[in-house]
Amino acid sequence: MNVIEAIHARRAVRSYSPRAVEEREISSLLGAAVQAPSAMNAQPWSFVVVQDRARLKRYSDRAKSLLLSSAGDGKTRRYEGMLRDENFNVFYDAGTLIVICAKEGGPYVQADCWLAAQNLMLAACEAGLGTCCIGFAVPVLNTPEVKAELGIPSDVGAIAPLIVGYAAGRVEGPVRAEPRILSWIR
Repeated sequence: MNVIEAIHARRAVRSYSPRAVEEREISSLLGAAVQAPSAMNAQPWSFVVVQDRARLKRYSDRAKSLLLSSAGDGKTRRYEGMLRDENFNVFYDAGTLIVICAKEGGPYVQADCWLAAQNLMLAACEAGLGTCCIGFAVPVLNTPEVKAELGIPSDVGAIAPLIVGYAAGRVEGPVRAEPRILSWIR
């Protein structure tokens, strides 16, 4: 698969088989992630890998509770029913969570981490693995208690949580709109 094929084939996978992702595969994905460009070559990212399903379930429950107890944004209100469902797991029962973290310190740190996330997701697609960004997890992953459990220093934030695993089935992608070009100055 070439990069253009991976770009077109990558999907947000929300249903995973129980098959575990091996350490060598995760190492390969992390190796692809760190090849991302970064502002001033700062390479601000660091990573946490969680493959403990019981811990992921516990974090899912805490994430749902935290989201429902806060004032919430439009997205949280939109998904309130799903967040109240005790069977819904924000990690979609995936067996691997990779959290891209970084110290805050500049206007481009988050962008740099998301560039690393895109590299990781494309590499995963090429390797036959599914991925999905889990924005609902960001608040819980940044609580002092969870950061301490995961070995994330207090001055480092969880920026890009990604689940990784083998898709339980074929995932159809949405139809994409043509690029909206606001201007093309020649």
